Amino acid sequence: MKFYSTKNIRNVCDLKTAVIKGMPDDGGLFMPARIPQIPPLLISQMNKLSIREIAKIVLDKYLCEDLNPSEINQIVEEALNFDTPLIPISEQFFVLELFHGPTLAFKDIGARFMSRLLSKLNKDANREINLVVATSGDTGSAVASGFFNVEGIRVFILYPSEKISENQKKQITTYGANIHPMEIKGTFDDCQKIVKQLLRDPKITTKHRITTANSINIARLLPQTVYYFKAVTQIENDEKPYVCVPSGNFGNLCAGIIAKKMGLGIHRFIAATNINDVIPQYLLTGEYNPKPSRTTLSNAMDVGNPSNFERILELYRDNDQQIKEDLIGMSFTDEQTKSLIKEVYHDHHYLLDPHGAIGFLAMKKGAIDYHELRHRKGITLETAHPAKFKKDMDLILGNPMNIPMRLKERLEKKEAFIILPNEYEIIQDYLMDMMG
Repeated sequence: MKFYSTKNIRNVCDLKTAVIKGMPDDGGLFMPARIPQIPPLLISQMNKLSIREIAKIVLDKYLCEDLNPSEINQIVEEALNFDTPLIPISEQFFVLELFHGPTLAFKDIGARFMSRLLSKLNKDANREINLVVATSGDTGSAVASGFFNVEGIRVFILYPSEKISENQKKQITTYGANIHPMEIKGTFDDCQKIVKQLLRDPKITTKHRITTANSINIARLLPQTVYYFKAVTQIENDEKPYVCVPSGNFGNLCAGIIAKKMGLGIHRFIAATNINDVIPQYLLTGEYNPKPSRTTLSNAMDVGNPSNFERILELYRDNDQQIKEDLIGMSFTDEQTKSLIKEVYHDHHYLLDPHGAIGFLAMKKGAIDYHELRHRKGITLETAHPAKFKKDMDLILGNPMNIPMRLKERLEKKEAFIILPNEYEIIQDYLMDMMG
């Protein structure tokens, strides 16, 4: 399949170029040349399939022209070696658990898939690939884990100083080898701006192969469509469910929209944010006004200028009315988040993390405020394990929570990272020196 730039539909390339470049030279984002359709009968049979079987059906549509069936099979089998269970909380409300991967966050799915895909696409090259990544928390740890010791790939992870949890930081800074953590004295938006600038910097790109594993890379985005198919086909009635997506950079929601446009039966989406509510405000007013991000409990969603909004506009051909027909926007405060975590834990004995709680708030509010949703089933995405935010969770619950063993082992390892100012030239010089 071919991929084109959101800035210029005539700027077209193949899968290998799209994945290795990460971003087009014109500053846009890569999009598939077409959204392939999956027959309704095949979708109706997916409730009997594993997530790996579903992935091979869905992703084959995008990969089959560039990879053979054996290569696709190997990538999927290695990347998706854990499940994404749909948990019923009540007769109406369901939680899709996406934290069963090695770093306890949904980003494991995209990062593990991309690492294996990139390795296949780069197998005959003799030049190293330099991966630059901006993270507001979970992307960094998933990329560090997914690309650790992958031959021929160096990883540079930019994270904002004092704006991710201690457990998230440990998951980024304790690998060593080919993983190079960079603590930036700024916000996630600053880190993301730097990454985008690096990808288009001729001083670097003329000497080194450089790409990104953020959701701006199409290889991170496409595998995220798979768990929407897995979840929605588990709902056992003829009514299409509505899906609530805790959103920061909006890659997760973008993947859901692609799944819907491939034929998956989703009634509507609710784009659920914390007080960084640029997209809910756009859906309310029609005006897109990026703002400096503000720090919240749900730190992975602290994004003031979501990159993937550009892709959402492209998927709807800039038709505001069609966007509003499919998307509802809602935002919530930290106090509402804390209260909801305690309520669901008390009433249903289910522990949400601060990001999943935002989605659950939207799921409940949607069923109250929108008549069309009152009798529909709702799905929300639980994007990270609560233990990743142990300090905050302990305060909310009033007692210490248990930590999964794989996280506990990571927390005991020694950190190594460099602290840099939010100044492009200094970061550029550091990377040029590291790349050799």
